[in-house]
Amino acid sequence: MLTYGCQMNFSDAERMEGELAKIGYTSTEDMAQADLIMINTCCVRETAEDKVYGKIGEIKSLKRNNPDLILGITGCMAQKEGERLIKRAPHIDFVLGTNKIHEVVATVQKLEQSQIKHIVDTEINESEMPENISIHRKTPLSAWVPIMYGCNNFCTYCIVPYVRGRERSRLPEEIVAEVKEAVKQGYKEVTLLGQNVNSYGKDHQKATFAQLLAMVDKVEGIERVRYMTSHPKDLSDEVIEVIKNSQHICNHFHLPVQYGSNKILKAMNRVYTVEAYKELIHKIRAAMPDASITTDLIVGFPGETEEDFRQLLDFLTEIRYDQAYTFIYSKRSGTPAAEMDEQVDDELKHDRLNRLMELQNKISLEKNQALQDKVLEVMVEGPSANDDKVWSGRTTTNKLVLWPYQGREQPGDFVNVRICQPQTWVLKGELE
Repeated sequence: MLTYGCQMNFSDAERMEGELAKIGYTSTEDMAQADLIMINTCCVRETAEDKVYGKIGEIKSLKRNNPDLILGITGCMAQKEGERLIKRAPHIDFVLGTNKIHEVVATVQKLEQSQIKHIVDTEINESEMPENISIHRKTPLSAWVPIMYGCNNFCTYCIVPYVRGRERSRLPEEIVAEVKEAVKQGYKEVTLLGQNVNSYGKDHQKATFAQLLAMVDKVEGIERVRYMTSHPKDLSDEVIEVIKNSQHICNHFHLPVQYGSNKILKAMNRVYTVEAYKELIHKIRAAMPDASITTDLIVGFPGETEEDFRQLLDFLTEIRYDQAYTFIYSKRSGTPAAEMDEQVDDELKHDRLNRLMELQNKISLEKNQALQDKVLEVMVEGPSANDDKVWSGRTTTNKLVLWPYQGREQPGDFVNVRICQPQTWVLKGELE
């Protein structure tokens, strides 16, 4: 199972693997050994699509050597391209769209029995949201728990509403049951997933997002609750209040602003103003001064002028995010922004991205330097990427912390680390 893209895609992959286990499939990391290869795809950016086409080409020789090998494409790119994928690469056996997890087993069985040559199913049935799906969780400590699917926002640059369909919320009792099951399996942390978690429950009206958070916070044995992604237009005072008064909900707000000028926000169809967003940040900081706030930013959106960009830099200087995930605008066919006039030159996009990152990195470093000599609670994740003797974990504010391994800490433990060397991206410290 090869998965590209967002956390929702990784969650979908865990569910597809869980379903396939019912008919005897087990996971392998070696493509040459596989009887079934599935590529769970993303189409938010062109680079993600390019990687998928490269991988599809790579698998052609495996298919030649093993004609019984089944190759399937799932996820957002499958939804967007459908039949065109098979026309471009006839060695693909099946293409399933974004809400077809429950159909993976039947599809694979049909192909195993050679009943049919190719299967393509990309119909989005927005009333169908099957439960009782088996899950093969891949992460050891934090469990992904989808709470809703789809998106109603139609930001002009984004393909997601077209490939994931309208918003559908799972029932609160089903979500809570999944969290309880994850805790029973040893998970200390859950991350609630949705394209816009703040609009959870607007369809079935069984619970608001704030009420759901309160329910999950009460699950016995849960240590940390995270959620993503959050749209500023729907973040209610009630959500802020629930997080402030909770036992286990992390005090980290990831609140994608995307831009810092009203002209560009309007062109993006973000439906809030810079002023309204600043007011929201003020509310969060007044309620929880120690909370961390991170964001997403897009540079080079059509029509962006030097004046707009200057407003964005001024906005960053004022807001002072702990961290920002920065992206260059990427044209997506089928979205309104792809047809807009005044597309920004690539060289200018890269220049602005570099200037943006330079400013944000300076702010991130200053925010982290304020934690010098502080003692922070960290959930141990395990050895760091580059050195077995240095271990890593995250704070409730989602800061990555590194320290010399002492031999007594285990993944999933909660330890206190004194910060000795704050850096832009990480905090280095020592166990207390």
